[in-house]
Amino acid sequence: MMEDRASAVRSGEELDAAAVHAWLRTLVPGLGDGSPEVTQYAGGASNWTYRLQYPAHDLILRRPPAGTRARSAHDMGREFTVQQRLGPVYPYVPRMVGLCADESVIGAEFYVMERIAGLIPRRRMPDGVRLDAEQTRRLCLSVIDRLIELHAIDPAMAGLESLGRGPGYARRQVAGWSDRYEKARTPNVPRFRRVRDWLRANAPDDVASCVIHNDWRFDNVVLAADDPTRVIGVLDWEMATVGDPLMDLGGALAYWVQADDNALMRTTRRQPTDLPGMLRREEVVEYYLGRTGLKPENWAFYEVFGLFRLAVIAQQIYFRYWHRQTRNPAFRNFWILVNYFDWRCRGIIRRSGRP
Repeated sequence: MMEDRASAVRSGEELDAAAVHAWLRTLVPGLGDGSPEVTQYAGGASNWTYRLQYPAHDLILRRPPAGTRARSAHDMGREFTVQQRLGPVYPYVPRMVGLCADESVIGAEFYVMERIAGLIPRRRMPDGVRLDAEQTRRLCLSVIDRLIELHAIDPAMAGLESLGRGPGYARRQVAGWSDRYEKARTPNVPRFRRVRDWLRANAPDDVASCVIHNDWRFDNVVLAADDPTRVIGVLDWEMATVGDPLMDLGGALAYWVQADDNALMRTTRRQPTDLPGMLRREEVVEYYLGRTGLKPENWAFYEVFGLFRLAVIAQQIYFRYWHRQTRNPAFRNFWILVNYFDWRCRGIIRRSGRP
């Protein structure tokens, strides 16, 4: 089976390997005199991710994109600290090596961690991985179980209580994402007025307060190469915080595309949740609530919020395309998806029976 691999560094995103090596030698014994082989992972719409290969060490470097203005959106120190403190209580976090706050080294703050070798399921399962329906179900449950384990962590025990802002997480999120949507709206997308008004009116009190990942997807987990039904790592902690666990679950299910979803919804699929054996969205909720004992008064709120949040993310990307800040043709029709998410949210609201 093919492990997840990096490829050649993209033009304009080159890394000063010699400078990184000189800094790393003070932290990692036995690196030797030679600079690492540097490759880059294909993602990078957010932070850029590089692989540093030494004869005896396999490392990952994360840094913000060039020209980043909003440090809060690419806070390397925060991302590093969250993982460093989670490590002792959540064994799926990569081991941190070091944080470099000196921007003179490579022109930006960055951190380095150990690479977790394994398989990453993206839109399709990795090459060579063939799972039957029962194995696929085990994989699905493993991914949900790791989320449940994360939500069981007491933020104070992990030293992460400072990430929280107290009760009212759902209300703050509705207000924050509504504001982002207004700032990114273009003339060809809806106002989402009905959806936003309903979310504000139905925002619940927090069912709990715990560490949440905030970007829980299959392509952010690492599977064991010798058993692709077993999760051995969880990646991309830049959006992690302390908040309501059901908001985390609702956000995750917005990406959960089933085989019987309509054509527009299927165009958003970026993980293999349509395979035979995968739980359906309602089954995921039932399993999660059964394992955690949480009892939401109105599950529809979390489902609608997750889809609204995804609509805002899509619109923020489309806003850049509309204003010619990017000409990536993949973003040309994102406005259609935003309209679709508004329609889908309103349908869930109608079926919920909540005014």
